[in-house]
Amino acid sequence: MSSTTDKIKGLANEAVGNVKQGIGNVTDNDKLKAEGKAQELKGDAQKATGDVKDGAKHVADKVAGKD
Repeated sequence: MSSTTDKIKGLANEAVGNVKQGIGNVTDNDKLKAEGKAQELKGDAQKATGDVKDGAKHVADKVAGKD
């Protein structure tokens, strides 16, 4: 998966997670709040993975003289 794909999926998971948490708060549904938080954290991890891939590509390009 490309870094951009990771970042997009991460943003989507964060957004859905936040919505789930909001609905869980309004309906006082602890299970939905927990699912939302877990999905938000998954999104954070996906975005971080994308950032790491970008950094690794930048370093590889620099070493190869492409930067």
